[in-house]
This record gives sequence, C-alpha cells and structure tokens, in this order.
Amino acid sequence: MTERWLARLAFVTIAAAGVLVLAAAGIRGSLALLITGVAGVVAGLVAAWWFLTHHGVVRWLAGAVVVIAPLVVAVLFARAALIWVMVLFGLLWAGAVAAGRRALTSAEKEPEEYESAPPRRPYFIMNPRSGGGKVERFRLAERARDLGAEVYLLDGAAVDVAEVARRAVRDGCDLLGVAGGDGTQALVAGIAAEHGLPFVVVSAGTRNHFALDLGLDREDPATCLDALSDGVEVRIDLGVISGRTFVNNASFGAYAEIVQSAAYRDNKIGTALEMLPAVLTEERPLRLTTGDGTLTGPQAVLVSNNPYASGTGRRTRLDRGVLGVLAVTVRGALDAAGLVSAGGRARAVSVREAPEAVIDADAAELPVGVDGEALVLATPVRCTIRPGALRVRVPRRRPGVPRARPDLDWARLRQLAFGGEPIARAERGGAASRSPARDEAPPGRGGGSLPP
Repeated sequence: MTERWLARLAFVTIAAAGVLVLAAAGIRGSLALLITGVAGVVAGLVAAWWFLTHHGVVRWLAGAVVVIAPLVVAVLFARAALIWVMVLFGLLWAGAVAAGRRALTSAEKEPEEYESAPPRRPYFIMNPRSGGGKVERFRLAERARDLGAEVYLLDGAAVDVAEVARRAVRDGCDLLGVAGGDGTQALVAGIAAEHGLPFVVVSAGTRNHFALDLGLDREDPATCLDALSDGVEVRIDLGVISGRTFVNNASFGAYAEIVQSAAYRDNKIGTALEMLPAVLTEERPLRLTTGDGTLTGPQAVLVSNNPYASGTGRRTRLDRGVLGVLAVTVRGALDAAGLVSAGGRARAVSVREAPEAVIDADAAELPVGVDGEALVLATPVRCTIRPGALRVRVPRRRPGVPRARPDLDWARLRQLAFGGEPIARAERGGAASRSPARDEAPPGRGGGSLPP
C-alpha cells in the first residue's frame, strides 16, 4: 500500500542523510567542522534561553549570540567548501519528515451533521466593539433582524451577558447566538447547553479561535448567519473550569500571569519580554493531576476543550470527549534548548488527554486565563469535559476544518514500514466518552436526524 512505501521511503532517506554525514566526516578536517556545527546550534539555543530569562545587557548579548552563532557556522562550512553538506542534509531530512508525515496521515472523519428545522425565534447577543467594530462594519445586526432574529446590542455598560441569555430563554427563544469574542461565546454557549438550545457562532471577535475550529469563515462573519436559513447542527463538547464554561482553553502559570498584567493589552510583546525572566525562572508551586498521575512544578499548564493538533494551534475535532492537557517544565538551559529544538516533543513538555484535570498550588488562589479572559480562581482548580453538550448550528456551506499533520511517531512509522498490519490511530476519547445522543441518532440526509 502507498502508506507503507512512504514509511519505508522515510527510513531510506534518513539512512542516506546518515551516510552523507559519515562520508563528509571522512574528508580531512570536516569532522572538526561537523562538531563545530553542533556546538554552534547548542550555543544558539542556550543563548535563546538566556535572552528569555534575563534583562538588560545580558539579554542583548545573548540575542547577539543567537544571530551570530549560525552565521559563524555557515561561514566556516562555506570556507571548507562543505556548505553543500548542510544543504543536502537539510533537504534529505525534510524529505524524510514529509514522507513520514504523509505515511501516518489517516483520514479524519468530519463531525457528524444533523438536519433540523430552521429556528422560529432566534436571539443574538452582539458586541459592537468586538473585533474592531465588525458588527457595524458587516451590518450583522441588520442582517440578523432581516432573518427574523431579535438582537441585543451590548452598549458598553457592565452587563451580565449570561443573565441576558437566560432572559431570552424565559421569553421563548429557540436559538441563541453571539457575535463577539470567545469569552462571550463561552458564557452564552453554557446557557444554550443548559437548556438544550442550538447555538450559533458569528466570527465577529478579534481572533475567533472557536469559529476557526468549527470551520467557519473568519474573514466574512456575515456568512455565519446563513446557519439560520440553510444550516445543519453538530454536537460538540464543552470544557468546564470551576463551574464556568470554556470553549477554547484555560491557561495557568507563565502565560496566565502575563495576561493578568494591566500593560498586556496595550503592549503584548513588550510586556511578555519584560515578565518572562521572572515567570520562567521563579520556582512554580503548580501541581497538575490527571488520571496519568501528578506532575509537580510546571511553569505553564494549558487545558483545552479537546486536544490541539501538534504544532498547529488548531483543533481538528471538538467532539472527542477529552481535555487536551499540556504542561511545560523548564528547569534550566538544557530543557530550554530541547524545548526550542524539539517543540511539543521535548522532555520539558508533558502532553496528556483526560476527562478531568486538577491544578493545585500552595497559594489560595491562582491567576488563570480562560478563553483569553484574565481571572483569579480558588485552588484547587478543577477542569472537566462535557461530551456532546452543545448543539451548534453552522452554515451548510462553510470553509471547514483542514486536516492537521500527524505527529511524527517513529515507533508507529517503523511498524507501518516493516511490521505487520499498520497500527490504527486511536480515536481520542474512545467510545465511552461519546455522547449517547450522538451515538443513538438515526441516519438522515446530513449524516443523521437531530438527536433530542
């Protein structure tokens, strides 16, 4: 099969890269240069760690090393007429990675869709300031009203958005929608799930991570309103943190502390650089507990509503019934170097999937970033998943979610290339975590009729 031969090609290409290095090392003087190249890479990574964890002159000297180290290595290789070794090795390695990822790519099933009647009394909450004024720019309120919806515009005063949504439910609405940021989306999504109502996401926020992972159009939020007239429903999970719903993620530690800063919104990069030395080098009292055990001392923990695909910052599915849990524990330059070079597969990074995660600390409260909002929550902080809790109505025609590249799992790739039957990619969350309503829904035109 094609996948098996691609896996074999990956290993052949890696072997060719190894032979290239050994052959180059046989050239007089080139072994020392290869060692110099490795030393240059290590120096650059250590300097990057010093840049992040120091202030003043030390930071900028380290920054200079980050720039100079690879240039020095390149010049030395060029003078020895061995630059071709670096280039060819890089090409071979890139080819091996590309072939390996292609071999491991498995067809992701699209979320199951359900047909349902259009709503009769839709109700939308819209924030005119969100996303730099997208509500007004795209005439979202007028278009929603033309489609028969009642629209509540947030006027800038302190408003209990959840109470506005509850009042709309009491008044008889049969669909809730939000044009605003992910934090507002999460509040209203929790009310919709509580009452079993369909929910519409309009991508009128700044980043629209939730809309992106639902496969909606972020460039033209008006197209999201097509869900009212020509839409289908999908069942997705919701995260819960200390009783509060979240649709994207909750962050603890380094990032959460940076977000808490009053200067962060006006100068994100400058504030992060100013605070990083303290948050990365200070001893963290965080403790993360999942079904896999307890991890003590991570500087940062991210708990997401379904796992993020490695290296993408996106979730290809929102219905796996598990939290994605990522913890970073950097104890020195070696860990930092591994984190920079290996990313999500570094030893400093712990990646888990679990239906529940508990974050504790010696302090009575912890700063937490929940869907981009800065909060302070009492410890221990408990995060759980609600499988299939939310009915989301989406346009039948939408961009969709692109398939993510799989992690380059060499053990699985070796089994695929040289073993028996390929190792199947396990569905995260398993059958036990699936919503009963989703499993029992009878078939229909859109993959099923809407479960009750």
